[in-house]
Amino acid sequence: MMYILLTRRTSSIFRSKYFLSLNFTTSSNNYITSVASQNEESGLYGFKILKTAKGFRRFVDEAIERSGELVSYISELPPSVELIRAMDDISDTVCSVVDSAELCRNTHPDKEFVEEANNASIRIHEYLHFLNTNHSLYNAVLKAEQGGLLQTKEAQRAAHSLRVDFEKGGIHLCTDKLDRVNKLNIEIAQLCREFSENTSIDPGFVDIFPASRIPKQIQHLLRPIYRTMPGTLKEKGFRITTDPGTLSSVLQWASDDEVRKQSYIQGNSVPHANLGVLDKLITARHDLAQIMGHQTYAEFAVHPNLASSPEVVMSFLLEMSEIVRPKADEEFNKIGDFKRQRCAKKNGILEPWDEAYFTGMMKSSTYNIDSSVVSAYFPLSQCIEGLKVLVQSLFGAMFYSVPLAPGELWHQDVLKMALHHPEEGDLGYLYLDLYSRKGKYPGCAHFAIKGGRRISETEYQLPAVALVCNFTAPPGSSVARLNHWEVETLFHEFGHALHSLLSRTDYQHFSGTRVALDLAETPSNLFEYYAWDYRVLRTFARHYSTGEVIPEKLVKSMQGAKKMFAATELQRQILYALIDQTLFGEQASSPRDTISVVADLKRQYTSWNHVEGTHWHTRFNHLLNYGAGYYSYLYAKCFAATIWQEVCMEDPLSLATGSSLRTKFLQHGGAEDPSVLLKDLAGDHILRYHNGGIVPDLTAVCKEMELVEVAERW
Repeated sequence: MMYILLTRRTSSIFRSKYFLSLNFTTSSNNYITSVASQNEESGLYGFKILKTAKGFRRFVDEAIERSGELVSYISELPPSVELIRAMDDISDTVCSVVDSAELCRNTHPDKEFVEEANNASIRIHEYLHFLNTNHSLYNAVLKAEQGGLLQTKEAQRAAHSLRVDFEKGGIHLCTDKLDRVNKLNIEIAQLCREFSENTSIDPGFVDIFPASRIPKQIQHLLRPIYRTMPGTLKEKGFRITTDPGTLSSVLQWASDDEVRKQSYIQGNSVPHANLGVLDKLITARHDLAQIMGHQTYAEFAVHPNLASSPEVVMSFLLEMSEIVRPKADEEFNKIGDFKRQRCAKKNGILEPWDEAYFTGMMKSSTYNIDSSVVSAYFPLSQCIEGLKVLVQSLFGAMFYSVPLAPGELWHQDVLKMALHHPEEGDLGYLYLDLYSRKGKYPGCAHFAIKGGRRISETEYQLPAVALVCNFTAPPGSSVARLNHWEVETLFHEFGHALHSLLSRTDYQHFSGTRVALDLAETPSNLFEYYAWDYRVLRTFARHYSTGEVIPEKLVKSMQGAKKMFAATELQRQILYALIDQTLFGEQASSPRDTISVVADLKRQYTSWNHVEGTHWHTRFNHLLNYGAGYYSYLYAKCFAATIWQEVCMEDPLSLATGSSLRTKFLQHGGAEDPSVLLKDLAGDHILRYHNGGIVPDLTAVCKEMELVEVAERW
């Protein structure tokens, strides 16, 4: 259905489109770009209509009014390219509201704006239901696809994609089945919302006394608490809120085994309510898939992607699991030996809450790495300079700061930059919202604000995106200094942004990251390599106080530490993907206990213990937006490894490298067959055809991780 196509997303990617006529303005949504007078009052993201929070109400009204006009227009059109363009206009119009509201409710510090954005989201999604079940639109698209009058490949591809997405919503079914599909989709949306709300409401907590049991470097993350001791003394302690971020810090730094154990068990045992929510979600998705003619939800979800079937996905995951297991077991044994040496316990069992702590110690002792020393070379301002170096070196383009119209930004820390090419002019706009603050989306994500599309032969609607992160400045400083994993994350999200900013498609329908799910993470994974290459790091990584360029010896130590437990991390991702496929795969005659399913898979595919009573998967949000699709991260990892080795590694900052990336991959968005793009960029060997689907070649990943050579097994 159209809703699936309009708002389809991958983890940490949010897409959007705007209906904009010539000169990038319309009477319907009053968008102002940076070329407008900066003294003229604007509104949020440059929309005049969003000068106040209540502007979201009119924003919805005008989008519905404009879309209604287009629906009437389409009903009178013969099968033609103009019909497809008008369909693209509808999605552009509606998603200007959908995605503006999504960004606003996740990042805006003003509660009134958040509330109005939430209400706008509800209203526009109700209207989307009307569009998704509109038979006149579906029949028009069907005739356009079958009419043979669409002269360009992209128009043909757009018609086909629109038709398929309508049918994903069941519009081609009889009335009774369509009603059931609509009810199931509403139920699924409600369950996903409930799952997320439970995760936010119930992060769990552990109270630790005395305060000395908590390392000083993480005490600022915790809330001091006090208890009365015998007499009049009060003892200080800390409440550990076991949200994923805080839990990760505790597991990495707390030397007290019992603190780690309590935190791990509590953090992985909440929210308990999501066990029931997940059971209902699995059932609802299974029922939906069967009505749609598929045996399982995994089959329904995977079918449109490169993999094409769960069988292909599982064969890929099991192949990877088999290859990585020996080295992962070797790493497991090394961690266990290290723990026993440190704890003087010959029979000490390696527990899940030991992993982060002891691997961190092993990396530090082997490579003498101090995270505070590393972060000193990555002040956020210099990391932004690193992004500028990339676009200059690879694409001959530059980022420049854009003067902001009053009311355009949602917080004073937000920056706006334009990506400019000396011959082509501005290519798109990038908002950077990088500092942590209360109430803000807690992770890192790429939000599209506006998708690119061709307006005429001489004019192009420029894309606009926002990168949202949660970096924090150290005490006494106004500038964040990033840990290297944060640098890697920034470059990952920047890969998504470049995919959006550099795409040049006729239709916003295919703009940027609007590609097959198991291709979408490839650019982001590729740009993680740039965060590790010394030839790149030396161009921007400078000490915050001395200006010294980061030493190559330090970078080599960082690279060595990264490789130490790479097999364990890869095995973990394989396990997550196997769990995802299994939960949404074949359903037993009686409901399964998801705790047992997850525990059995962990025991089967890793050497790590499952801790009885824990159920970490009840806050694994990828089961919502990535249901049966989490494997796509591993697809992207393999594709990116091949692209890096074949295209980028020899000279990662050359214009020739950038030209290949841009012209053969990034600029096409979803307008070309993804397998064609991959092979054109990196050669036929980047993928394999298997059992009616496509899997990535594993050679590059195995070479990178020093795993066994991959045999020709398919």
